[in-house]
Amino acid sequence: MRWTLPNILSVLRLAAAPLFPLVYFLWDSPVADWVALVLFIGASVTDWIDGYVARRWHLTSRFGAMIDPIADKAMVLAALLVVVAKFGMPTWLTLAATVIVFREVFVSGLREFLGAQAGRLKVTKLAKWKTTVQMVAISVLIAHGILPHAAIEWLGTALLLAAAALTLITGADYFAKSWPYLKEEKVP
Repeated sequence: MRWTLPNILSVLRLAAAPLFPLVYFLWDSPVADWVALVLFIGASVTDWIDGYVARRWHLTSRFGAMIDPIADKAMVLAALLVVVAKFGMPTWLTLAATVIVFREVFVSGLREFLGAQAGRLKVTKLAKWKTTVQMVAISVLIAHGILPHAAIEWLGTALLLAAAALTLITGADYFAKSWPYLKEEKVP
């Protein structure tokens, strides 16, 4: 493993995931909301930066290919748990968060099961948009703790629902692509 800038950023993003809920144990709102928002946006931006730098400077690596999606999932899932717990989201919005959690676990399981053939499940442009919409939605919902306004809540809700829809679409796409490798072979 090489310690390249993209790999360092991914590891830092992974390390930030457990810090996100810790912020709410250390401080009360609105200080915790501000710290969480800055932490989450900072980590989200590193996701874009590490991918850009890795491709632009040809610093892609097997370690980076492994750690980057784990860091993304850890950060998004930790933030979703905090948003659901902190802001008492309605059941139907919690369902959207559940869809996101389910898809992330499902796709990770598919990749693990496929082993050497998991490379066939390349990250699509739509999956990248899904991640972006998730990160923006979570940021807006955190900002709602700072600026409790109906328009901010509505925007965060709409974005989280859009993220859940994209999550379903990309999850179905990954499942369809993996289907040939999941079929049972007949034993003679």
